[in-house]
Amino acid sequence: MHMHKKTLLETLLVGGGGRECAIAWKLRQSPRLGKLYVAPGNAGTAQIAENVPISATDIEGLLKFALRKGIDLTIVGQDDPLALAIVDVFQANRLKIFGPTRDAARIESSKAFSKRFMAKYGIPTSRFEVFTKHERALEHVRRHFGSSNLGKVIKASGLALGKGVYPCGDFDEAASSLRKIMLLRTHGIAGDEVVIENFVDGPEVSMHAISDGKTHKLFPSARDHKRLLDGDKGPNTGGMGTIAPVPKFSLYYTVHKDVIAPALFGLKEEGAPFTGVLYPGLKMPKAGLTVLEFNARFGDPEAQVYMRLLETDLLDILEACVEGRLKELDIEWHRGYAACVVMASEGYPDPDHKRGLTITGIDKAESLPGVVVFHAGTKEVDGNLITSGGRVLGVSAIGDTLREAIDRAYQGVECIHFKGAHYRKDIGAASF
Repeated sequence: MHMHKKTLLETLLVGGGGRECAIAWKLRQSPRLGKLYVAPGNAGTAQIAENVPISATDIEGLLKFALRKGIDLTIVGQDDPLALAIVDVFQANRLKIFGPTRDAARIESSKAFSKRFMAKYGIPTSRFEVFTKHERALEHVRRHFGSSNLGKVIKASGLALGKGVYPCGDFDEAASSLRKIMLLRTHGIAGDEVVIENFVDGPEVSMHAISDGKTHKLFPSARDHKRLLDGDKGPNTGGMGTIAPVPKFSLYYTVHKDVIAPALFGLKEEGAPFTGVLYPGLKMPKAGLTVLEFNARFGDPEAQVYMRLLETDLLDILEACVEGRLKELDIEWHRGYAACVVMASEGYPDPDHKRGLTITGIDKAESLPGVVVFHAGTKEVDGNLITSGGRVLGVSAIGDTLREAIDRAYQGVECIHFKGAHYRKDIGAASF
């Protein structure tokens, strides 16, 4: 249909985590993929692509590289470069790039913007207030916890690697969270503004929609497990594991009608049409669907399960989005289920966790049926694979049933060893 197109696409993928490893793995299966570069990448992407030692936030460096190499398509994996206007910069230089502009990405990069946007366009979300002054915020929670014992959630407004969200059950917790964000500056400038909102209970689900600015297509439902410990205890993390699709989840039309469609309409109205992946985190309390937040790129570790289930050529999909012809494309999905279990370093999500530990057993894990291991915080030093980040590996598996996918993923986990490896033992368990 597009036979006149240049057959092989020179491609640059920006990021270096588990999500980017999964995206690279899927891109590699495209017969139309030319050279694939990942900046900065990790030890896993090095096996399927060429890593480029440029930071994901070095927009100038990435631009120079893309121009020098004649890159046909750039794909932005992580959120920081989007907030730094990588898409605007590449487009100004006539380079094709997949991802939202800086203004469209504000739906993720500013929680304050996002909450006001949801209120304006009638997207269901919990009640909230925004504060820039610590004493005003403290006064608000003192007043609130004095009058009722409803929980509050306190969020740093800016980007904080998924770790800037603090559910608080009482005033002391709330005061301590505000102190961390606004006074101790745990999340740096992300804490210049805080959002304080009512806590919403209920099962959580992640939905992804891919959009070319005109039309969008929904991915299957997924469920991330945010807390560090089994039973959803412990601190928030970037995500400890995922399953997809979520059994018995049937609200696809509601998500389309009440969440995705109004969000894409609203961004267009605001003069910032959205191209890329829009992914709302949702809660499903008895009272009805509630949006916790929006993200403007693939989730991590949601991308890992999606890439395992996706049957259509990913390069074709991303290129169609950039060229505004997503409508022409049918996206096919594997009929079964996928699960991903994150193996993290001892001490994660504290930034001072251990690094530099030797990893063994990945080959053994990948010899099991249905298992693929995606690298996140890894690097190779003198031929040895070592840990270099908080979330080290995402062990993924597919199966005909959810139970089979989960069991296979855990069999894979059991093959892999590094000192102090930590993982949740209950990924997907709440779905039975």
